Amino acid sequence: MPDFEKGGLWRNWVGNQSCVPLYKAAPGSEAELAELIAKAHAQALNIRCAGSGHSFTPVVATGGLLLTLANMTGIRAIDPDCQRVTVSAGTRIGTIGKALKAAGLSLINQGDIDTQAVAGALCTGTHGTGARLSNMASQIVAMRLVQPDGSILTVDEQNTDMLHAARVAVGTLGVISEITLQAMPAYNLHEHLWRDDFETCMDRYDELAANHRHFGFFWCPVPESRHLYCLPDTAPVSSTNKIADVCEMKVMDITDAEPMERDFERIAYSSEIYPIEYVPNFHELEYAVPVQHGKDALRAVRELMLTEHTNCIYPIEFRFTAGDPAWMSPFHHQDSVTLSVSGGPGIDYWDYLRDVDTLLRRCNSRPHWGKMHFLDAADVTALYPKAEQFRALRRERDPTGVFLNDHLRALFG
Repeated sequence: MPDFEKGGLWRNWVGNQSCVPLYKAAPGSEAELAELIAKAHAQALNIRCAGSGHSFTPVVATGGLLLTLANMTGIRAIDPDCQRVTVSAGTRIGTIGKALKAAGLSLINQGDIDTQAVAGALCTGTHGTGARLSNMASQIVAMRLVQPDGSILTVDEQNTDMLHAARVAVGTLGVISEITLQAMPAYNLHEHLWRDDFETCMDRYDELAANHRHFGFFWCPVPESRHLYCLPDTAPVSSTNKIADVCEMKVMDITDAEPMERDFERIAYSSEIYPIEYVPNFHELEYAVPVQHGKDALRAVRELMLTEHTNCIYPIEFRFTAGDPAWMSPFHHQDSVTLSVSGGPGIDYWDYLRDVDTLLRRCNSRPHWGKMHFLDAADVTALYPKAEQFRALRRERDPTGVFLNDHLRALFG
């Protein structure tokens, strides 16, 4: 049986979350993972699993056993007929894209960071943008979950309730060892960037969302905002002379054209277009706002930043995501826009984030589980129609709460 290593300090990628587990372990196979979990459970140790550490919330924190799946990576199988790919849970999203390209396939959609471990990204509700495209977890058609006793629970389309519960479960139904994703034939994306002033963006908002596969933008209150997220300077293709209170716009569409690149426009394989490079210098809050409230919510947060929290200058990122059936998905049966804001390390940003939370609560917005939020158990019950059903299933699969920590117990315990 594998042994635990002595634990030590763990930090997430931006340094706003940390813990000191008693033990740590890095299994290299599902069998070894199962043995470690069974051993920890027998010793009444809390168990949490770290992916690439991209969550801003304390979802990983534990004083018991901290697992990493960094040694459980790689493509397990690609089925070209069904257009599906099976991967080990620690595999980075970018690695999956490269393998699919070689096989003549593409992910249906993905987010703007591709260095995340796939299991951690998907089980917290990670998404891309597209008014008719659901979050990345909606691409999961099967997974394998290690249970507290070390047994393996196979989840697939034969049990849709279990699949919908497990797709976005934040690691509370077991440790994911393997995931099968639905892909699609390989495609190139044509990306186009430009700058508009805010009101021009609002005037074109509905048209752009309806007529492009992907549409999103960053609203920048001051010129420095763009640099904080490493956004390119699109002044040469700007429709406005303003450099503050402007929107850095992006649309992407599938094309048959050959790859090319010029200023603010390029065509390339899908997974080579989606990613953006971020410097880890921000602490992010993101809520899924019902799509019918998107413009009003954006205007309210913009006004808050321009009048009351003028030192908070990170851009607002604004994207579209279609609803999906996952029980604890931020987009559960709710077409949404996602509105994210960030606090800068080194400033006291809590009042700002709480004010944004207050504004977005008014339209029943739901958080990305890996981004900062202020929900409690009552909020979860009110916002998620399947919350009690999910909690009952979680208690059935993990009666002693071995996969919970203080943060998750307050939400799903």
